[in-house]
Amino acid sequence: MSRSAHPAGPRHADVLPEGHWTAPATDLNVLDEKVWSRTVTRDADGALTVGGIEVAKLAEEFGTPAYILDESDFRARCRAWADAFGADADVFYAGKAFLSRAVVRWLREEGLNLDVCSGGELATALDAGMPAERIAFHGNNKTVAEIERAVGAGVGRIVLDSFQEIARVAHTAQRLGRRQRVQIRVTVGVEAHTHEFIATAHEDQKFGIALADGQAAEAVRRALTLDGLELVGIHSHIGSQIFDMAGFEVSARRVVQLLAEIRDEHGVELPEIDLGGGLGIAYTSEDDPREPHEIAKSLGDIVTRECEAAGLATPRISVEPGRAIVGPTAFTLYEVGTIKPLEGLRTYVSVDGGMSDNIRTALYDAEYSVSLVSRSSDADPMLVRVVGKHCESGDIVVKDAFLPADLAPGDLIAVPATGAYCRSMASNYNHALRPPVVAVRDGQARVIVRRETEEDLLRLDVG
Repeated sequence: MSRSAHPAGPRHADVLPEGHWTAPATDLNVLDEKVWSRTVTRDADGALTVGGIEVAKLAEEFGTPAYILDESDFRARCRAWADAFGADADVFYAGKAFLSRAVVRWLREEGLNLDVCSGGELATALDAGMPAERIAFHGNNKTVAEIERAVGAGVGRIVLDSFQEIARVAHTAQRLGRRQRVQIRVTVGVEAHTHEFIATAHEDQKFGIALADGQAAEAVRRALTLDGLELVGIHSHIGSQIFDMAGFEVSARRVVQLLAEIRDEHGVELPEIDLGGGLGIAYTSEDDPREPHEIAKSLGDIVTRECEAAGLATPRISVEPGRAIVGPTAFTLYEVGTIKPLEGLRTYVSVDGGMSDNIRTALYDAEYSVSLVSRSSDADPMLVRVVGKHCESGDIVVKDAFLPADLAPGDLIAVPATGAYCRSMASNYNHALRPPVVAVRDGQARVIVRRETEEDLLRLDVG
């Protein structure tokens, strides 16, 4: 997989690179279960169904483009993470991946906690009934108003990201007559094997307080001396879309070393350690994600081993899967419009959405799969680039893939593994209307986030 960043544009005319992951499948009708949600299948006519509903019916009722979310799969993944880590650990769903009031209710019912990183996410969580003590509040620049609301609501933890924030949260808690539980986010100097824009534990970036030069130790000292704070642990997050556990091992070792230093200097053994999230999912058949029970065992073994070596009691572990839960549970359903063959290069397939509903390809050079889903086809494969309808040459949804050569305008195609960050990062570029999120379960479909309308756009334009 490509992990390099480049400006949106220079490689648009490249032919398929030698050794690229994409190759014509023996049968383009086969669905790789790694990249599709668990209830997705094809019916006797070759049309894709999800939750027992054919995609053509979903398109007819809800329109395209649309995010189709498999509720049964989402709930099953929540349970898998909760079961893998057990009662002696905490699983916080990372709301930034995708959040709605329905999702909050599902999390609450399935026993997961919730990690938010903005006032809007916090408002959604509280409005949907997530108990405040099961909420963690992240962010590198929380406003005073956001801190006041979080402390006032009684959130279970606030993750402190800077020296200024230590003072802000302590002052707010004292003024409100509270003692706020907090963790300190440290940057441990780990270079995660991922795209540079989503690697978050090296020193040269905006998140956290560096272990280097004693900065993290000083942050701990300040937090322990302030009456408004109850320091309960250390937080580390090394990046996103990571498959290699080696980075987590290095991170855990350095965090445990800090815990030992805190014990030796202050006589305090902090009871919690949060190793963040960032575990990868399968966007293509080449990706090989780990299962929750493998991740839980690996992280548990790492922390236990390092704590035993340092003579520390093993702290309570927290993790923050977001993409790993919601990412595989949804796909984006599009209708094919213009088909433009470029002889000797590829065929451009234009759909009725684009970078406004999935910015990740343009932003991160992300790779996706795509399938014809309204019917089956025995036609030969053709190399395609799936593009959107925006006035932008970088408006690419799937860079290189194969679709049947008899693809025609009006066909439905779907891009799997779009549950994470696609709706969350969606925009109104070119005044596009953001698609709905449609939840399907047991033969029933319902909108949980409605499609935007032109009235919505014009209502905000008060000029």
